[in-house]
This record gives sequence, C-alpha cells and structure tokens, in this order.
Amino acid sequence: MRSIWKGSLSFGLVNVPIKLYSATEDHDVPLHQVHDKDGGRIRYKRVCEIDGETVDYEHIAKAYVDGEQTVILTPDDFAALPVERSRDIDVVEFVPTTQIDPIMLDKSYYLAPDSKSTKAYVLLMRTLEESDRTAIVKFALRQKTRLAALRVRDGVLTLQTLLWDDEVREARFPELDESPKITDAELKMSRQLVESFASDFTPEKFTDDYQEQLRTLVEAKLEQGDALDTEATFGRETEGGGEVLDLMEALKRSVEKRRGETPRRRRYPPRRPPRRRRPRRRHPRRRGLPPRSLPRRRRSRRSRRLRDASASRALLSHLHGDPVVEEAPKAASRNHH
Repeated sequence: MRSIWKGSLSFGLVNVPIKLYSATEDHDVPLHQVHDKDGGRIRYKRVCEIDGETVDYEHIAKAYVDGEQTVILTPDDFAALPVERSRDIDVVEFVPTTQIDPIMLDKSYYLAPDSKSTKAYVLLMRTLEESDRTAIVKFALRQKTRLAALRVRDGVLTLQTLLWDDEVREARFPELDESPKITDAELKMSRQLVESFASDFTPEKFTDDYQEQLRTLVEAKLEQGDALDTEATFGRETEGGGEVLDLMEALKRSVEKRRGETPRRRRYPPRRPPRRRRPRRRHPRRRGLPPRSLPRRRRSRRSRRLRDASASRALLSHLHGDPVVEEAPKAASRNHH
C-alpha cells in the first residue's frame, strides 16, 4: 500500500508520527462510456463558455458564484488557510464506544507509525484497548476539516471519518405517525422467524452477486459476441410473488420454509441415570472364631446352634488344658425319617 497523507497524531504533549493509508478498495468491473454504433470512447473536453477554447487542467481554478459576482480561488489560496497547513491529528476527547452512532461512520483509514521508535504508537494503542473507549480526533484532509473516530482493529490504529451532525438527515415519515396494533401471536411468530435466521456475522461468506454476474456476462460476450443467449448463461428467471398474503400467514410460511432449509438435529431420548446397586450384606465376624470358619451362605437356625455349642466346648477345653474330642456330626436329613 502507498500512503496518501503524512502527519503526526497529537495525544496531549505526545506526538506520534504517522502515515495514512486507505483501508478499503473497490473491486467493481471498470466500465466506460462508448458510442453504441462503433464503440468509440466518449471524451469530455473542458471548454470555456466565453471564448470556446479548450482549457488545460493546469489553468482550471475553482470559484464561488453568488449570482452576480464570481470569486476565483487558486490552489495557493487554499494552501494559505491555517487549517490546511496543519499536519496534525488532534485527539479531542475519549468517549464510550457505544455512544458513536454507526450512521455517522464514513470512510476508513489505517494509521501506521512513521518513525523507527514505535513506543508512543503502541502506548496509545494499548491505552485505547484497555480503556474500552474511542478517541475523537480532528484533522484537515483534501480541503476539508474531518471529524473522525480513532480505535484499534487487528493490532493497528484505525481512523474512521465521521459525518457532521448537520449532515445526517432527520428521520420523519408521516406514515409512521399512527402505530398499528400488533398482536401477541404475530410478535411471537416474528420472534421465531428471527431465531431461525440467528447466526454469527462472517463477512467472508457474502459476495457481490451483481458484480459476479456482470463479470460472467462480460466473459460470455467475449466468447459468443452479440449472439449471447442470456437464458442459457443465467437460467430462466422464475416468476415470484403475485399471491397476496396477510401478515400472519406470511410469517407462518416463512418459518416453515426456514425450518425446511435448516437441517434438523437428531433428537435422542433423555439419558437415564445409572441404576444404583445395593451393597452386598456381609456376615460379621464372631469373636473367637478364625476367619475360615465363617459361613459363606445362610444356614438354618438349628445348624447355627449346633455350631455355636461345638465351638464353646472347644474353647472351654482349650482353656482348661483338656484334650478336645470331636463328635461325629449327626445326620439330620428329613428324607431318612
């Protein structure tokens, strides 16, 4: 990029040398005016209405005509204005970013440092980022005093010129003096339509359809000449509209159409919580018995009494020093009776 202006950014007693670059560019298809019969270019001549002679560009000056007198202003007259001689961008105030109405934004520029030391430039940029405010500046550019908003974008100071307050027209329309009645159903349906279009703004997914179709038309005429078939190039135009719908019906059809275009997500049944298992009941250990003699399963009440009596006799014999005589277990099966 090539800078279009050089100066300094005044921030209190701090001066930051900067260079001004245009932040936007035009990609429209260049078209010229020609004669339709032979394709010859149309040229405009600067002709003086008094003597009828063609005037060169270096002899053209600007003038103000009040009806009777004509005041001619030369380039030297414009350069003599004090504001035009200034090369400073003065920071006037810092305002909350939300207070700047987007309708006042005009043209955007990039500010780049014009010195080897970028400390003052980075300091101002960091200050704007941390304060969440926008700097309002004034400067002169191309024979006009500019009011601009200075903010940070992608790590670069960005200057956006603002329209003056009297340049923004007041919105007054007699059709809006009477407010129509809006029902709750219409408002609810309108909100559903807004939610169906809700998304994050990504500028790169939008293109200029008119310029793309214009390039297609130019390329097709270069190949086919005047015998171009527009229906074969762009397709047949579908006839739309014609059916008059009330507001509620139009909202319903719009919501249904949007739902059909948006892929539906598969709905799964609600997930059930995991089933809680009951802990296993363990038989407590009895005193005086080794762990291996514990029952592994539930036994009858009679077998438990016999086992407890046998264990008691064995414990008493052990304490008195008597030999332990084990008795043979009696068969207590009911099937033999």
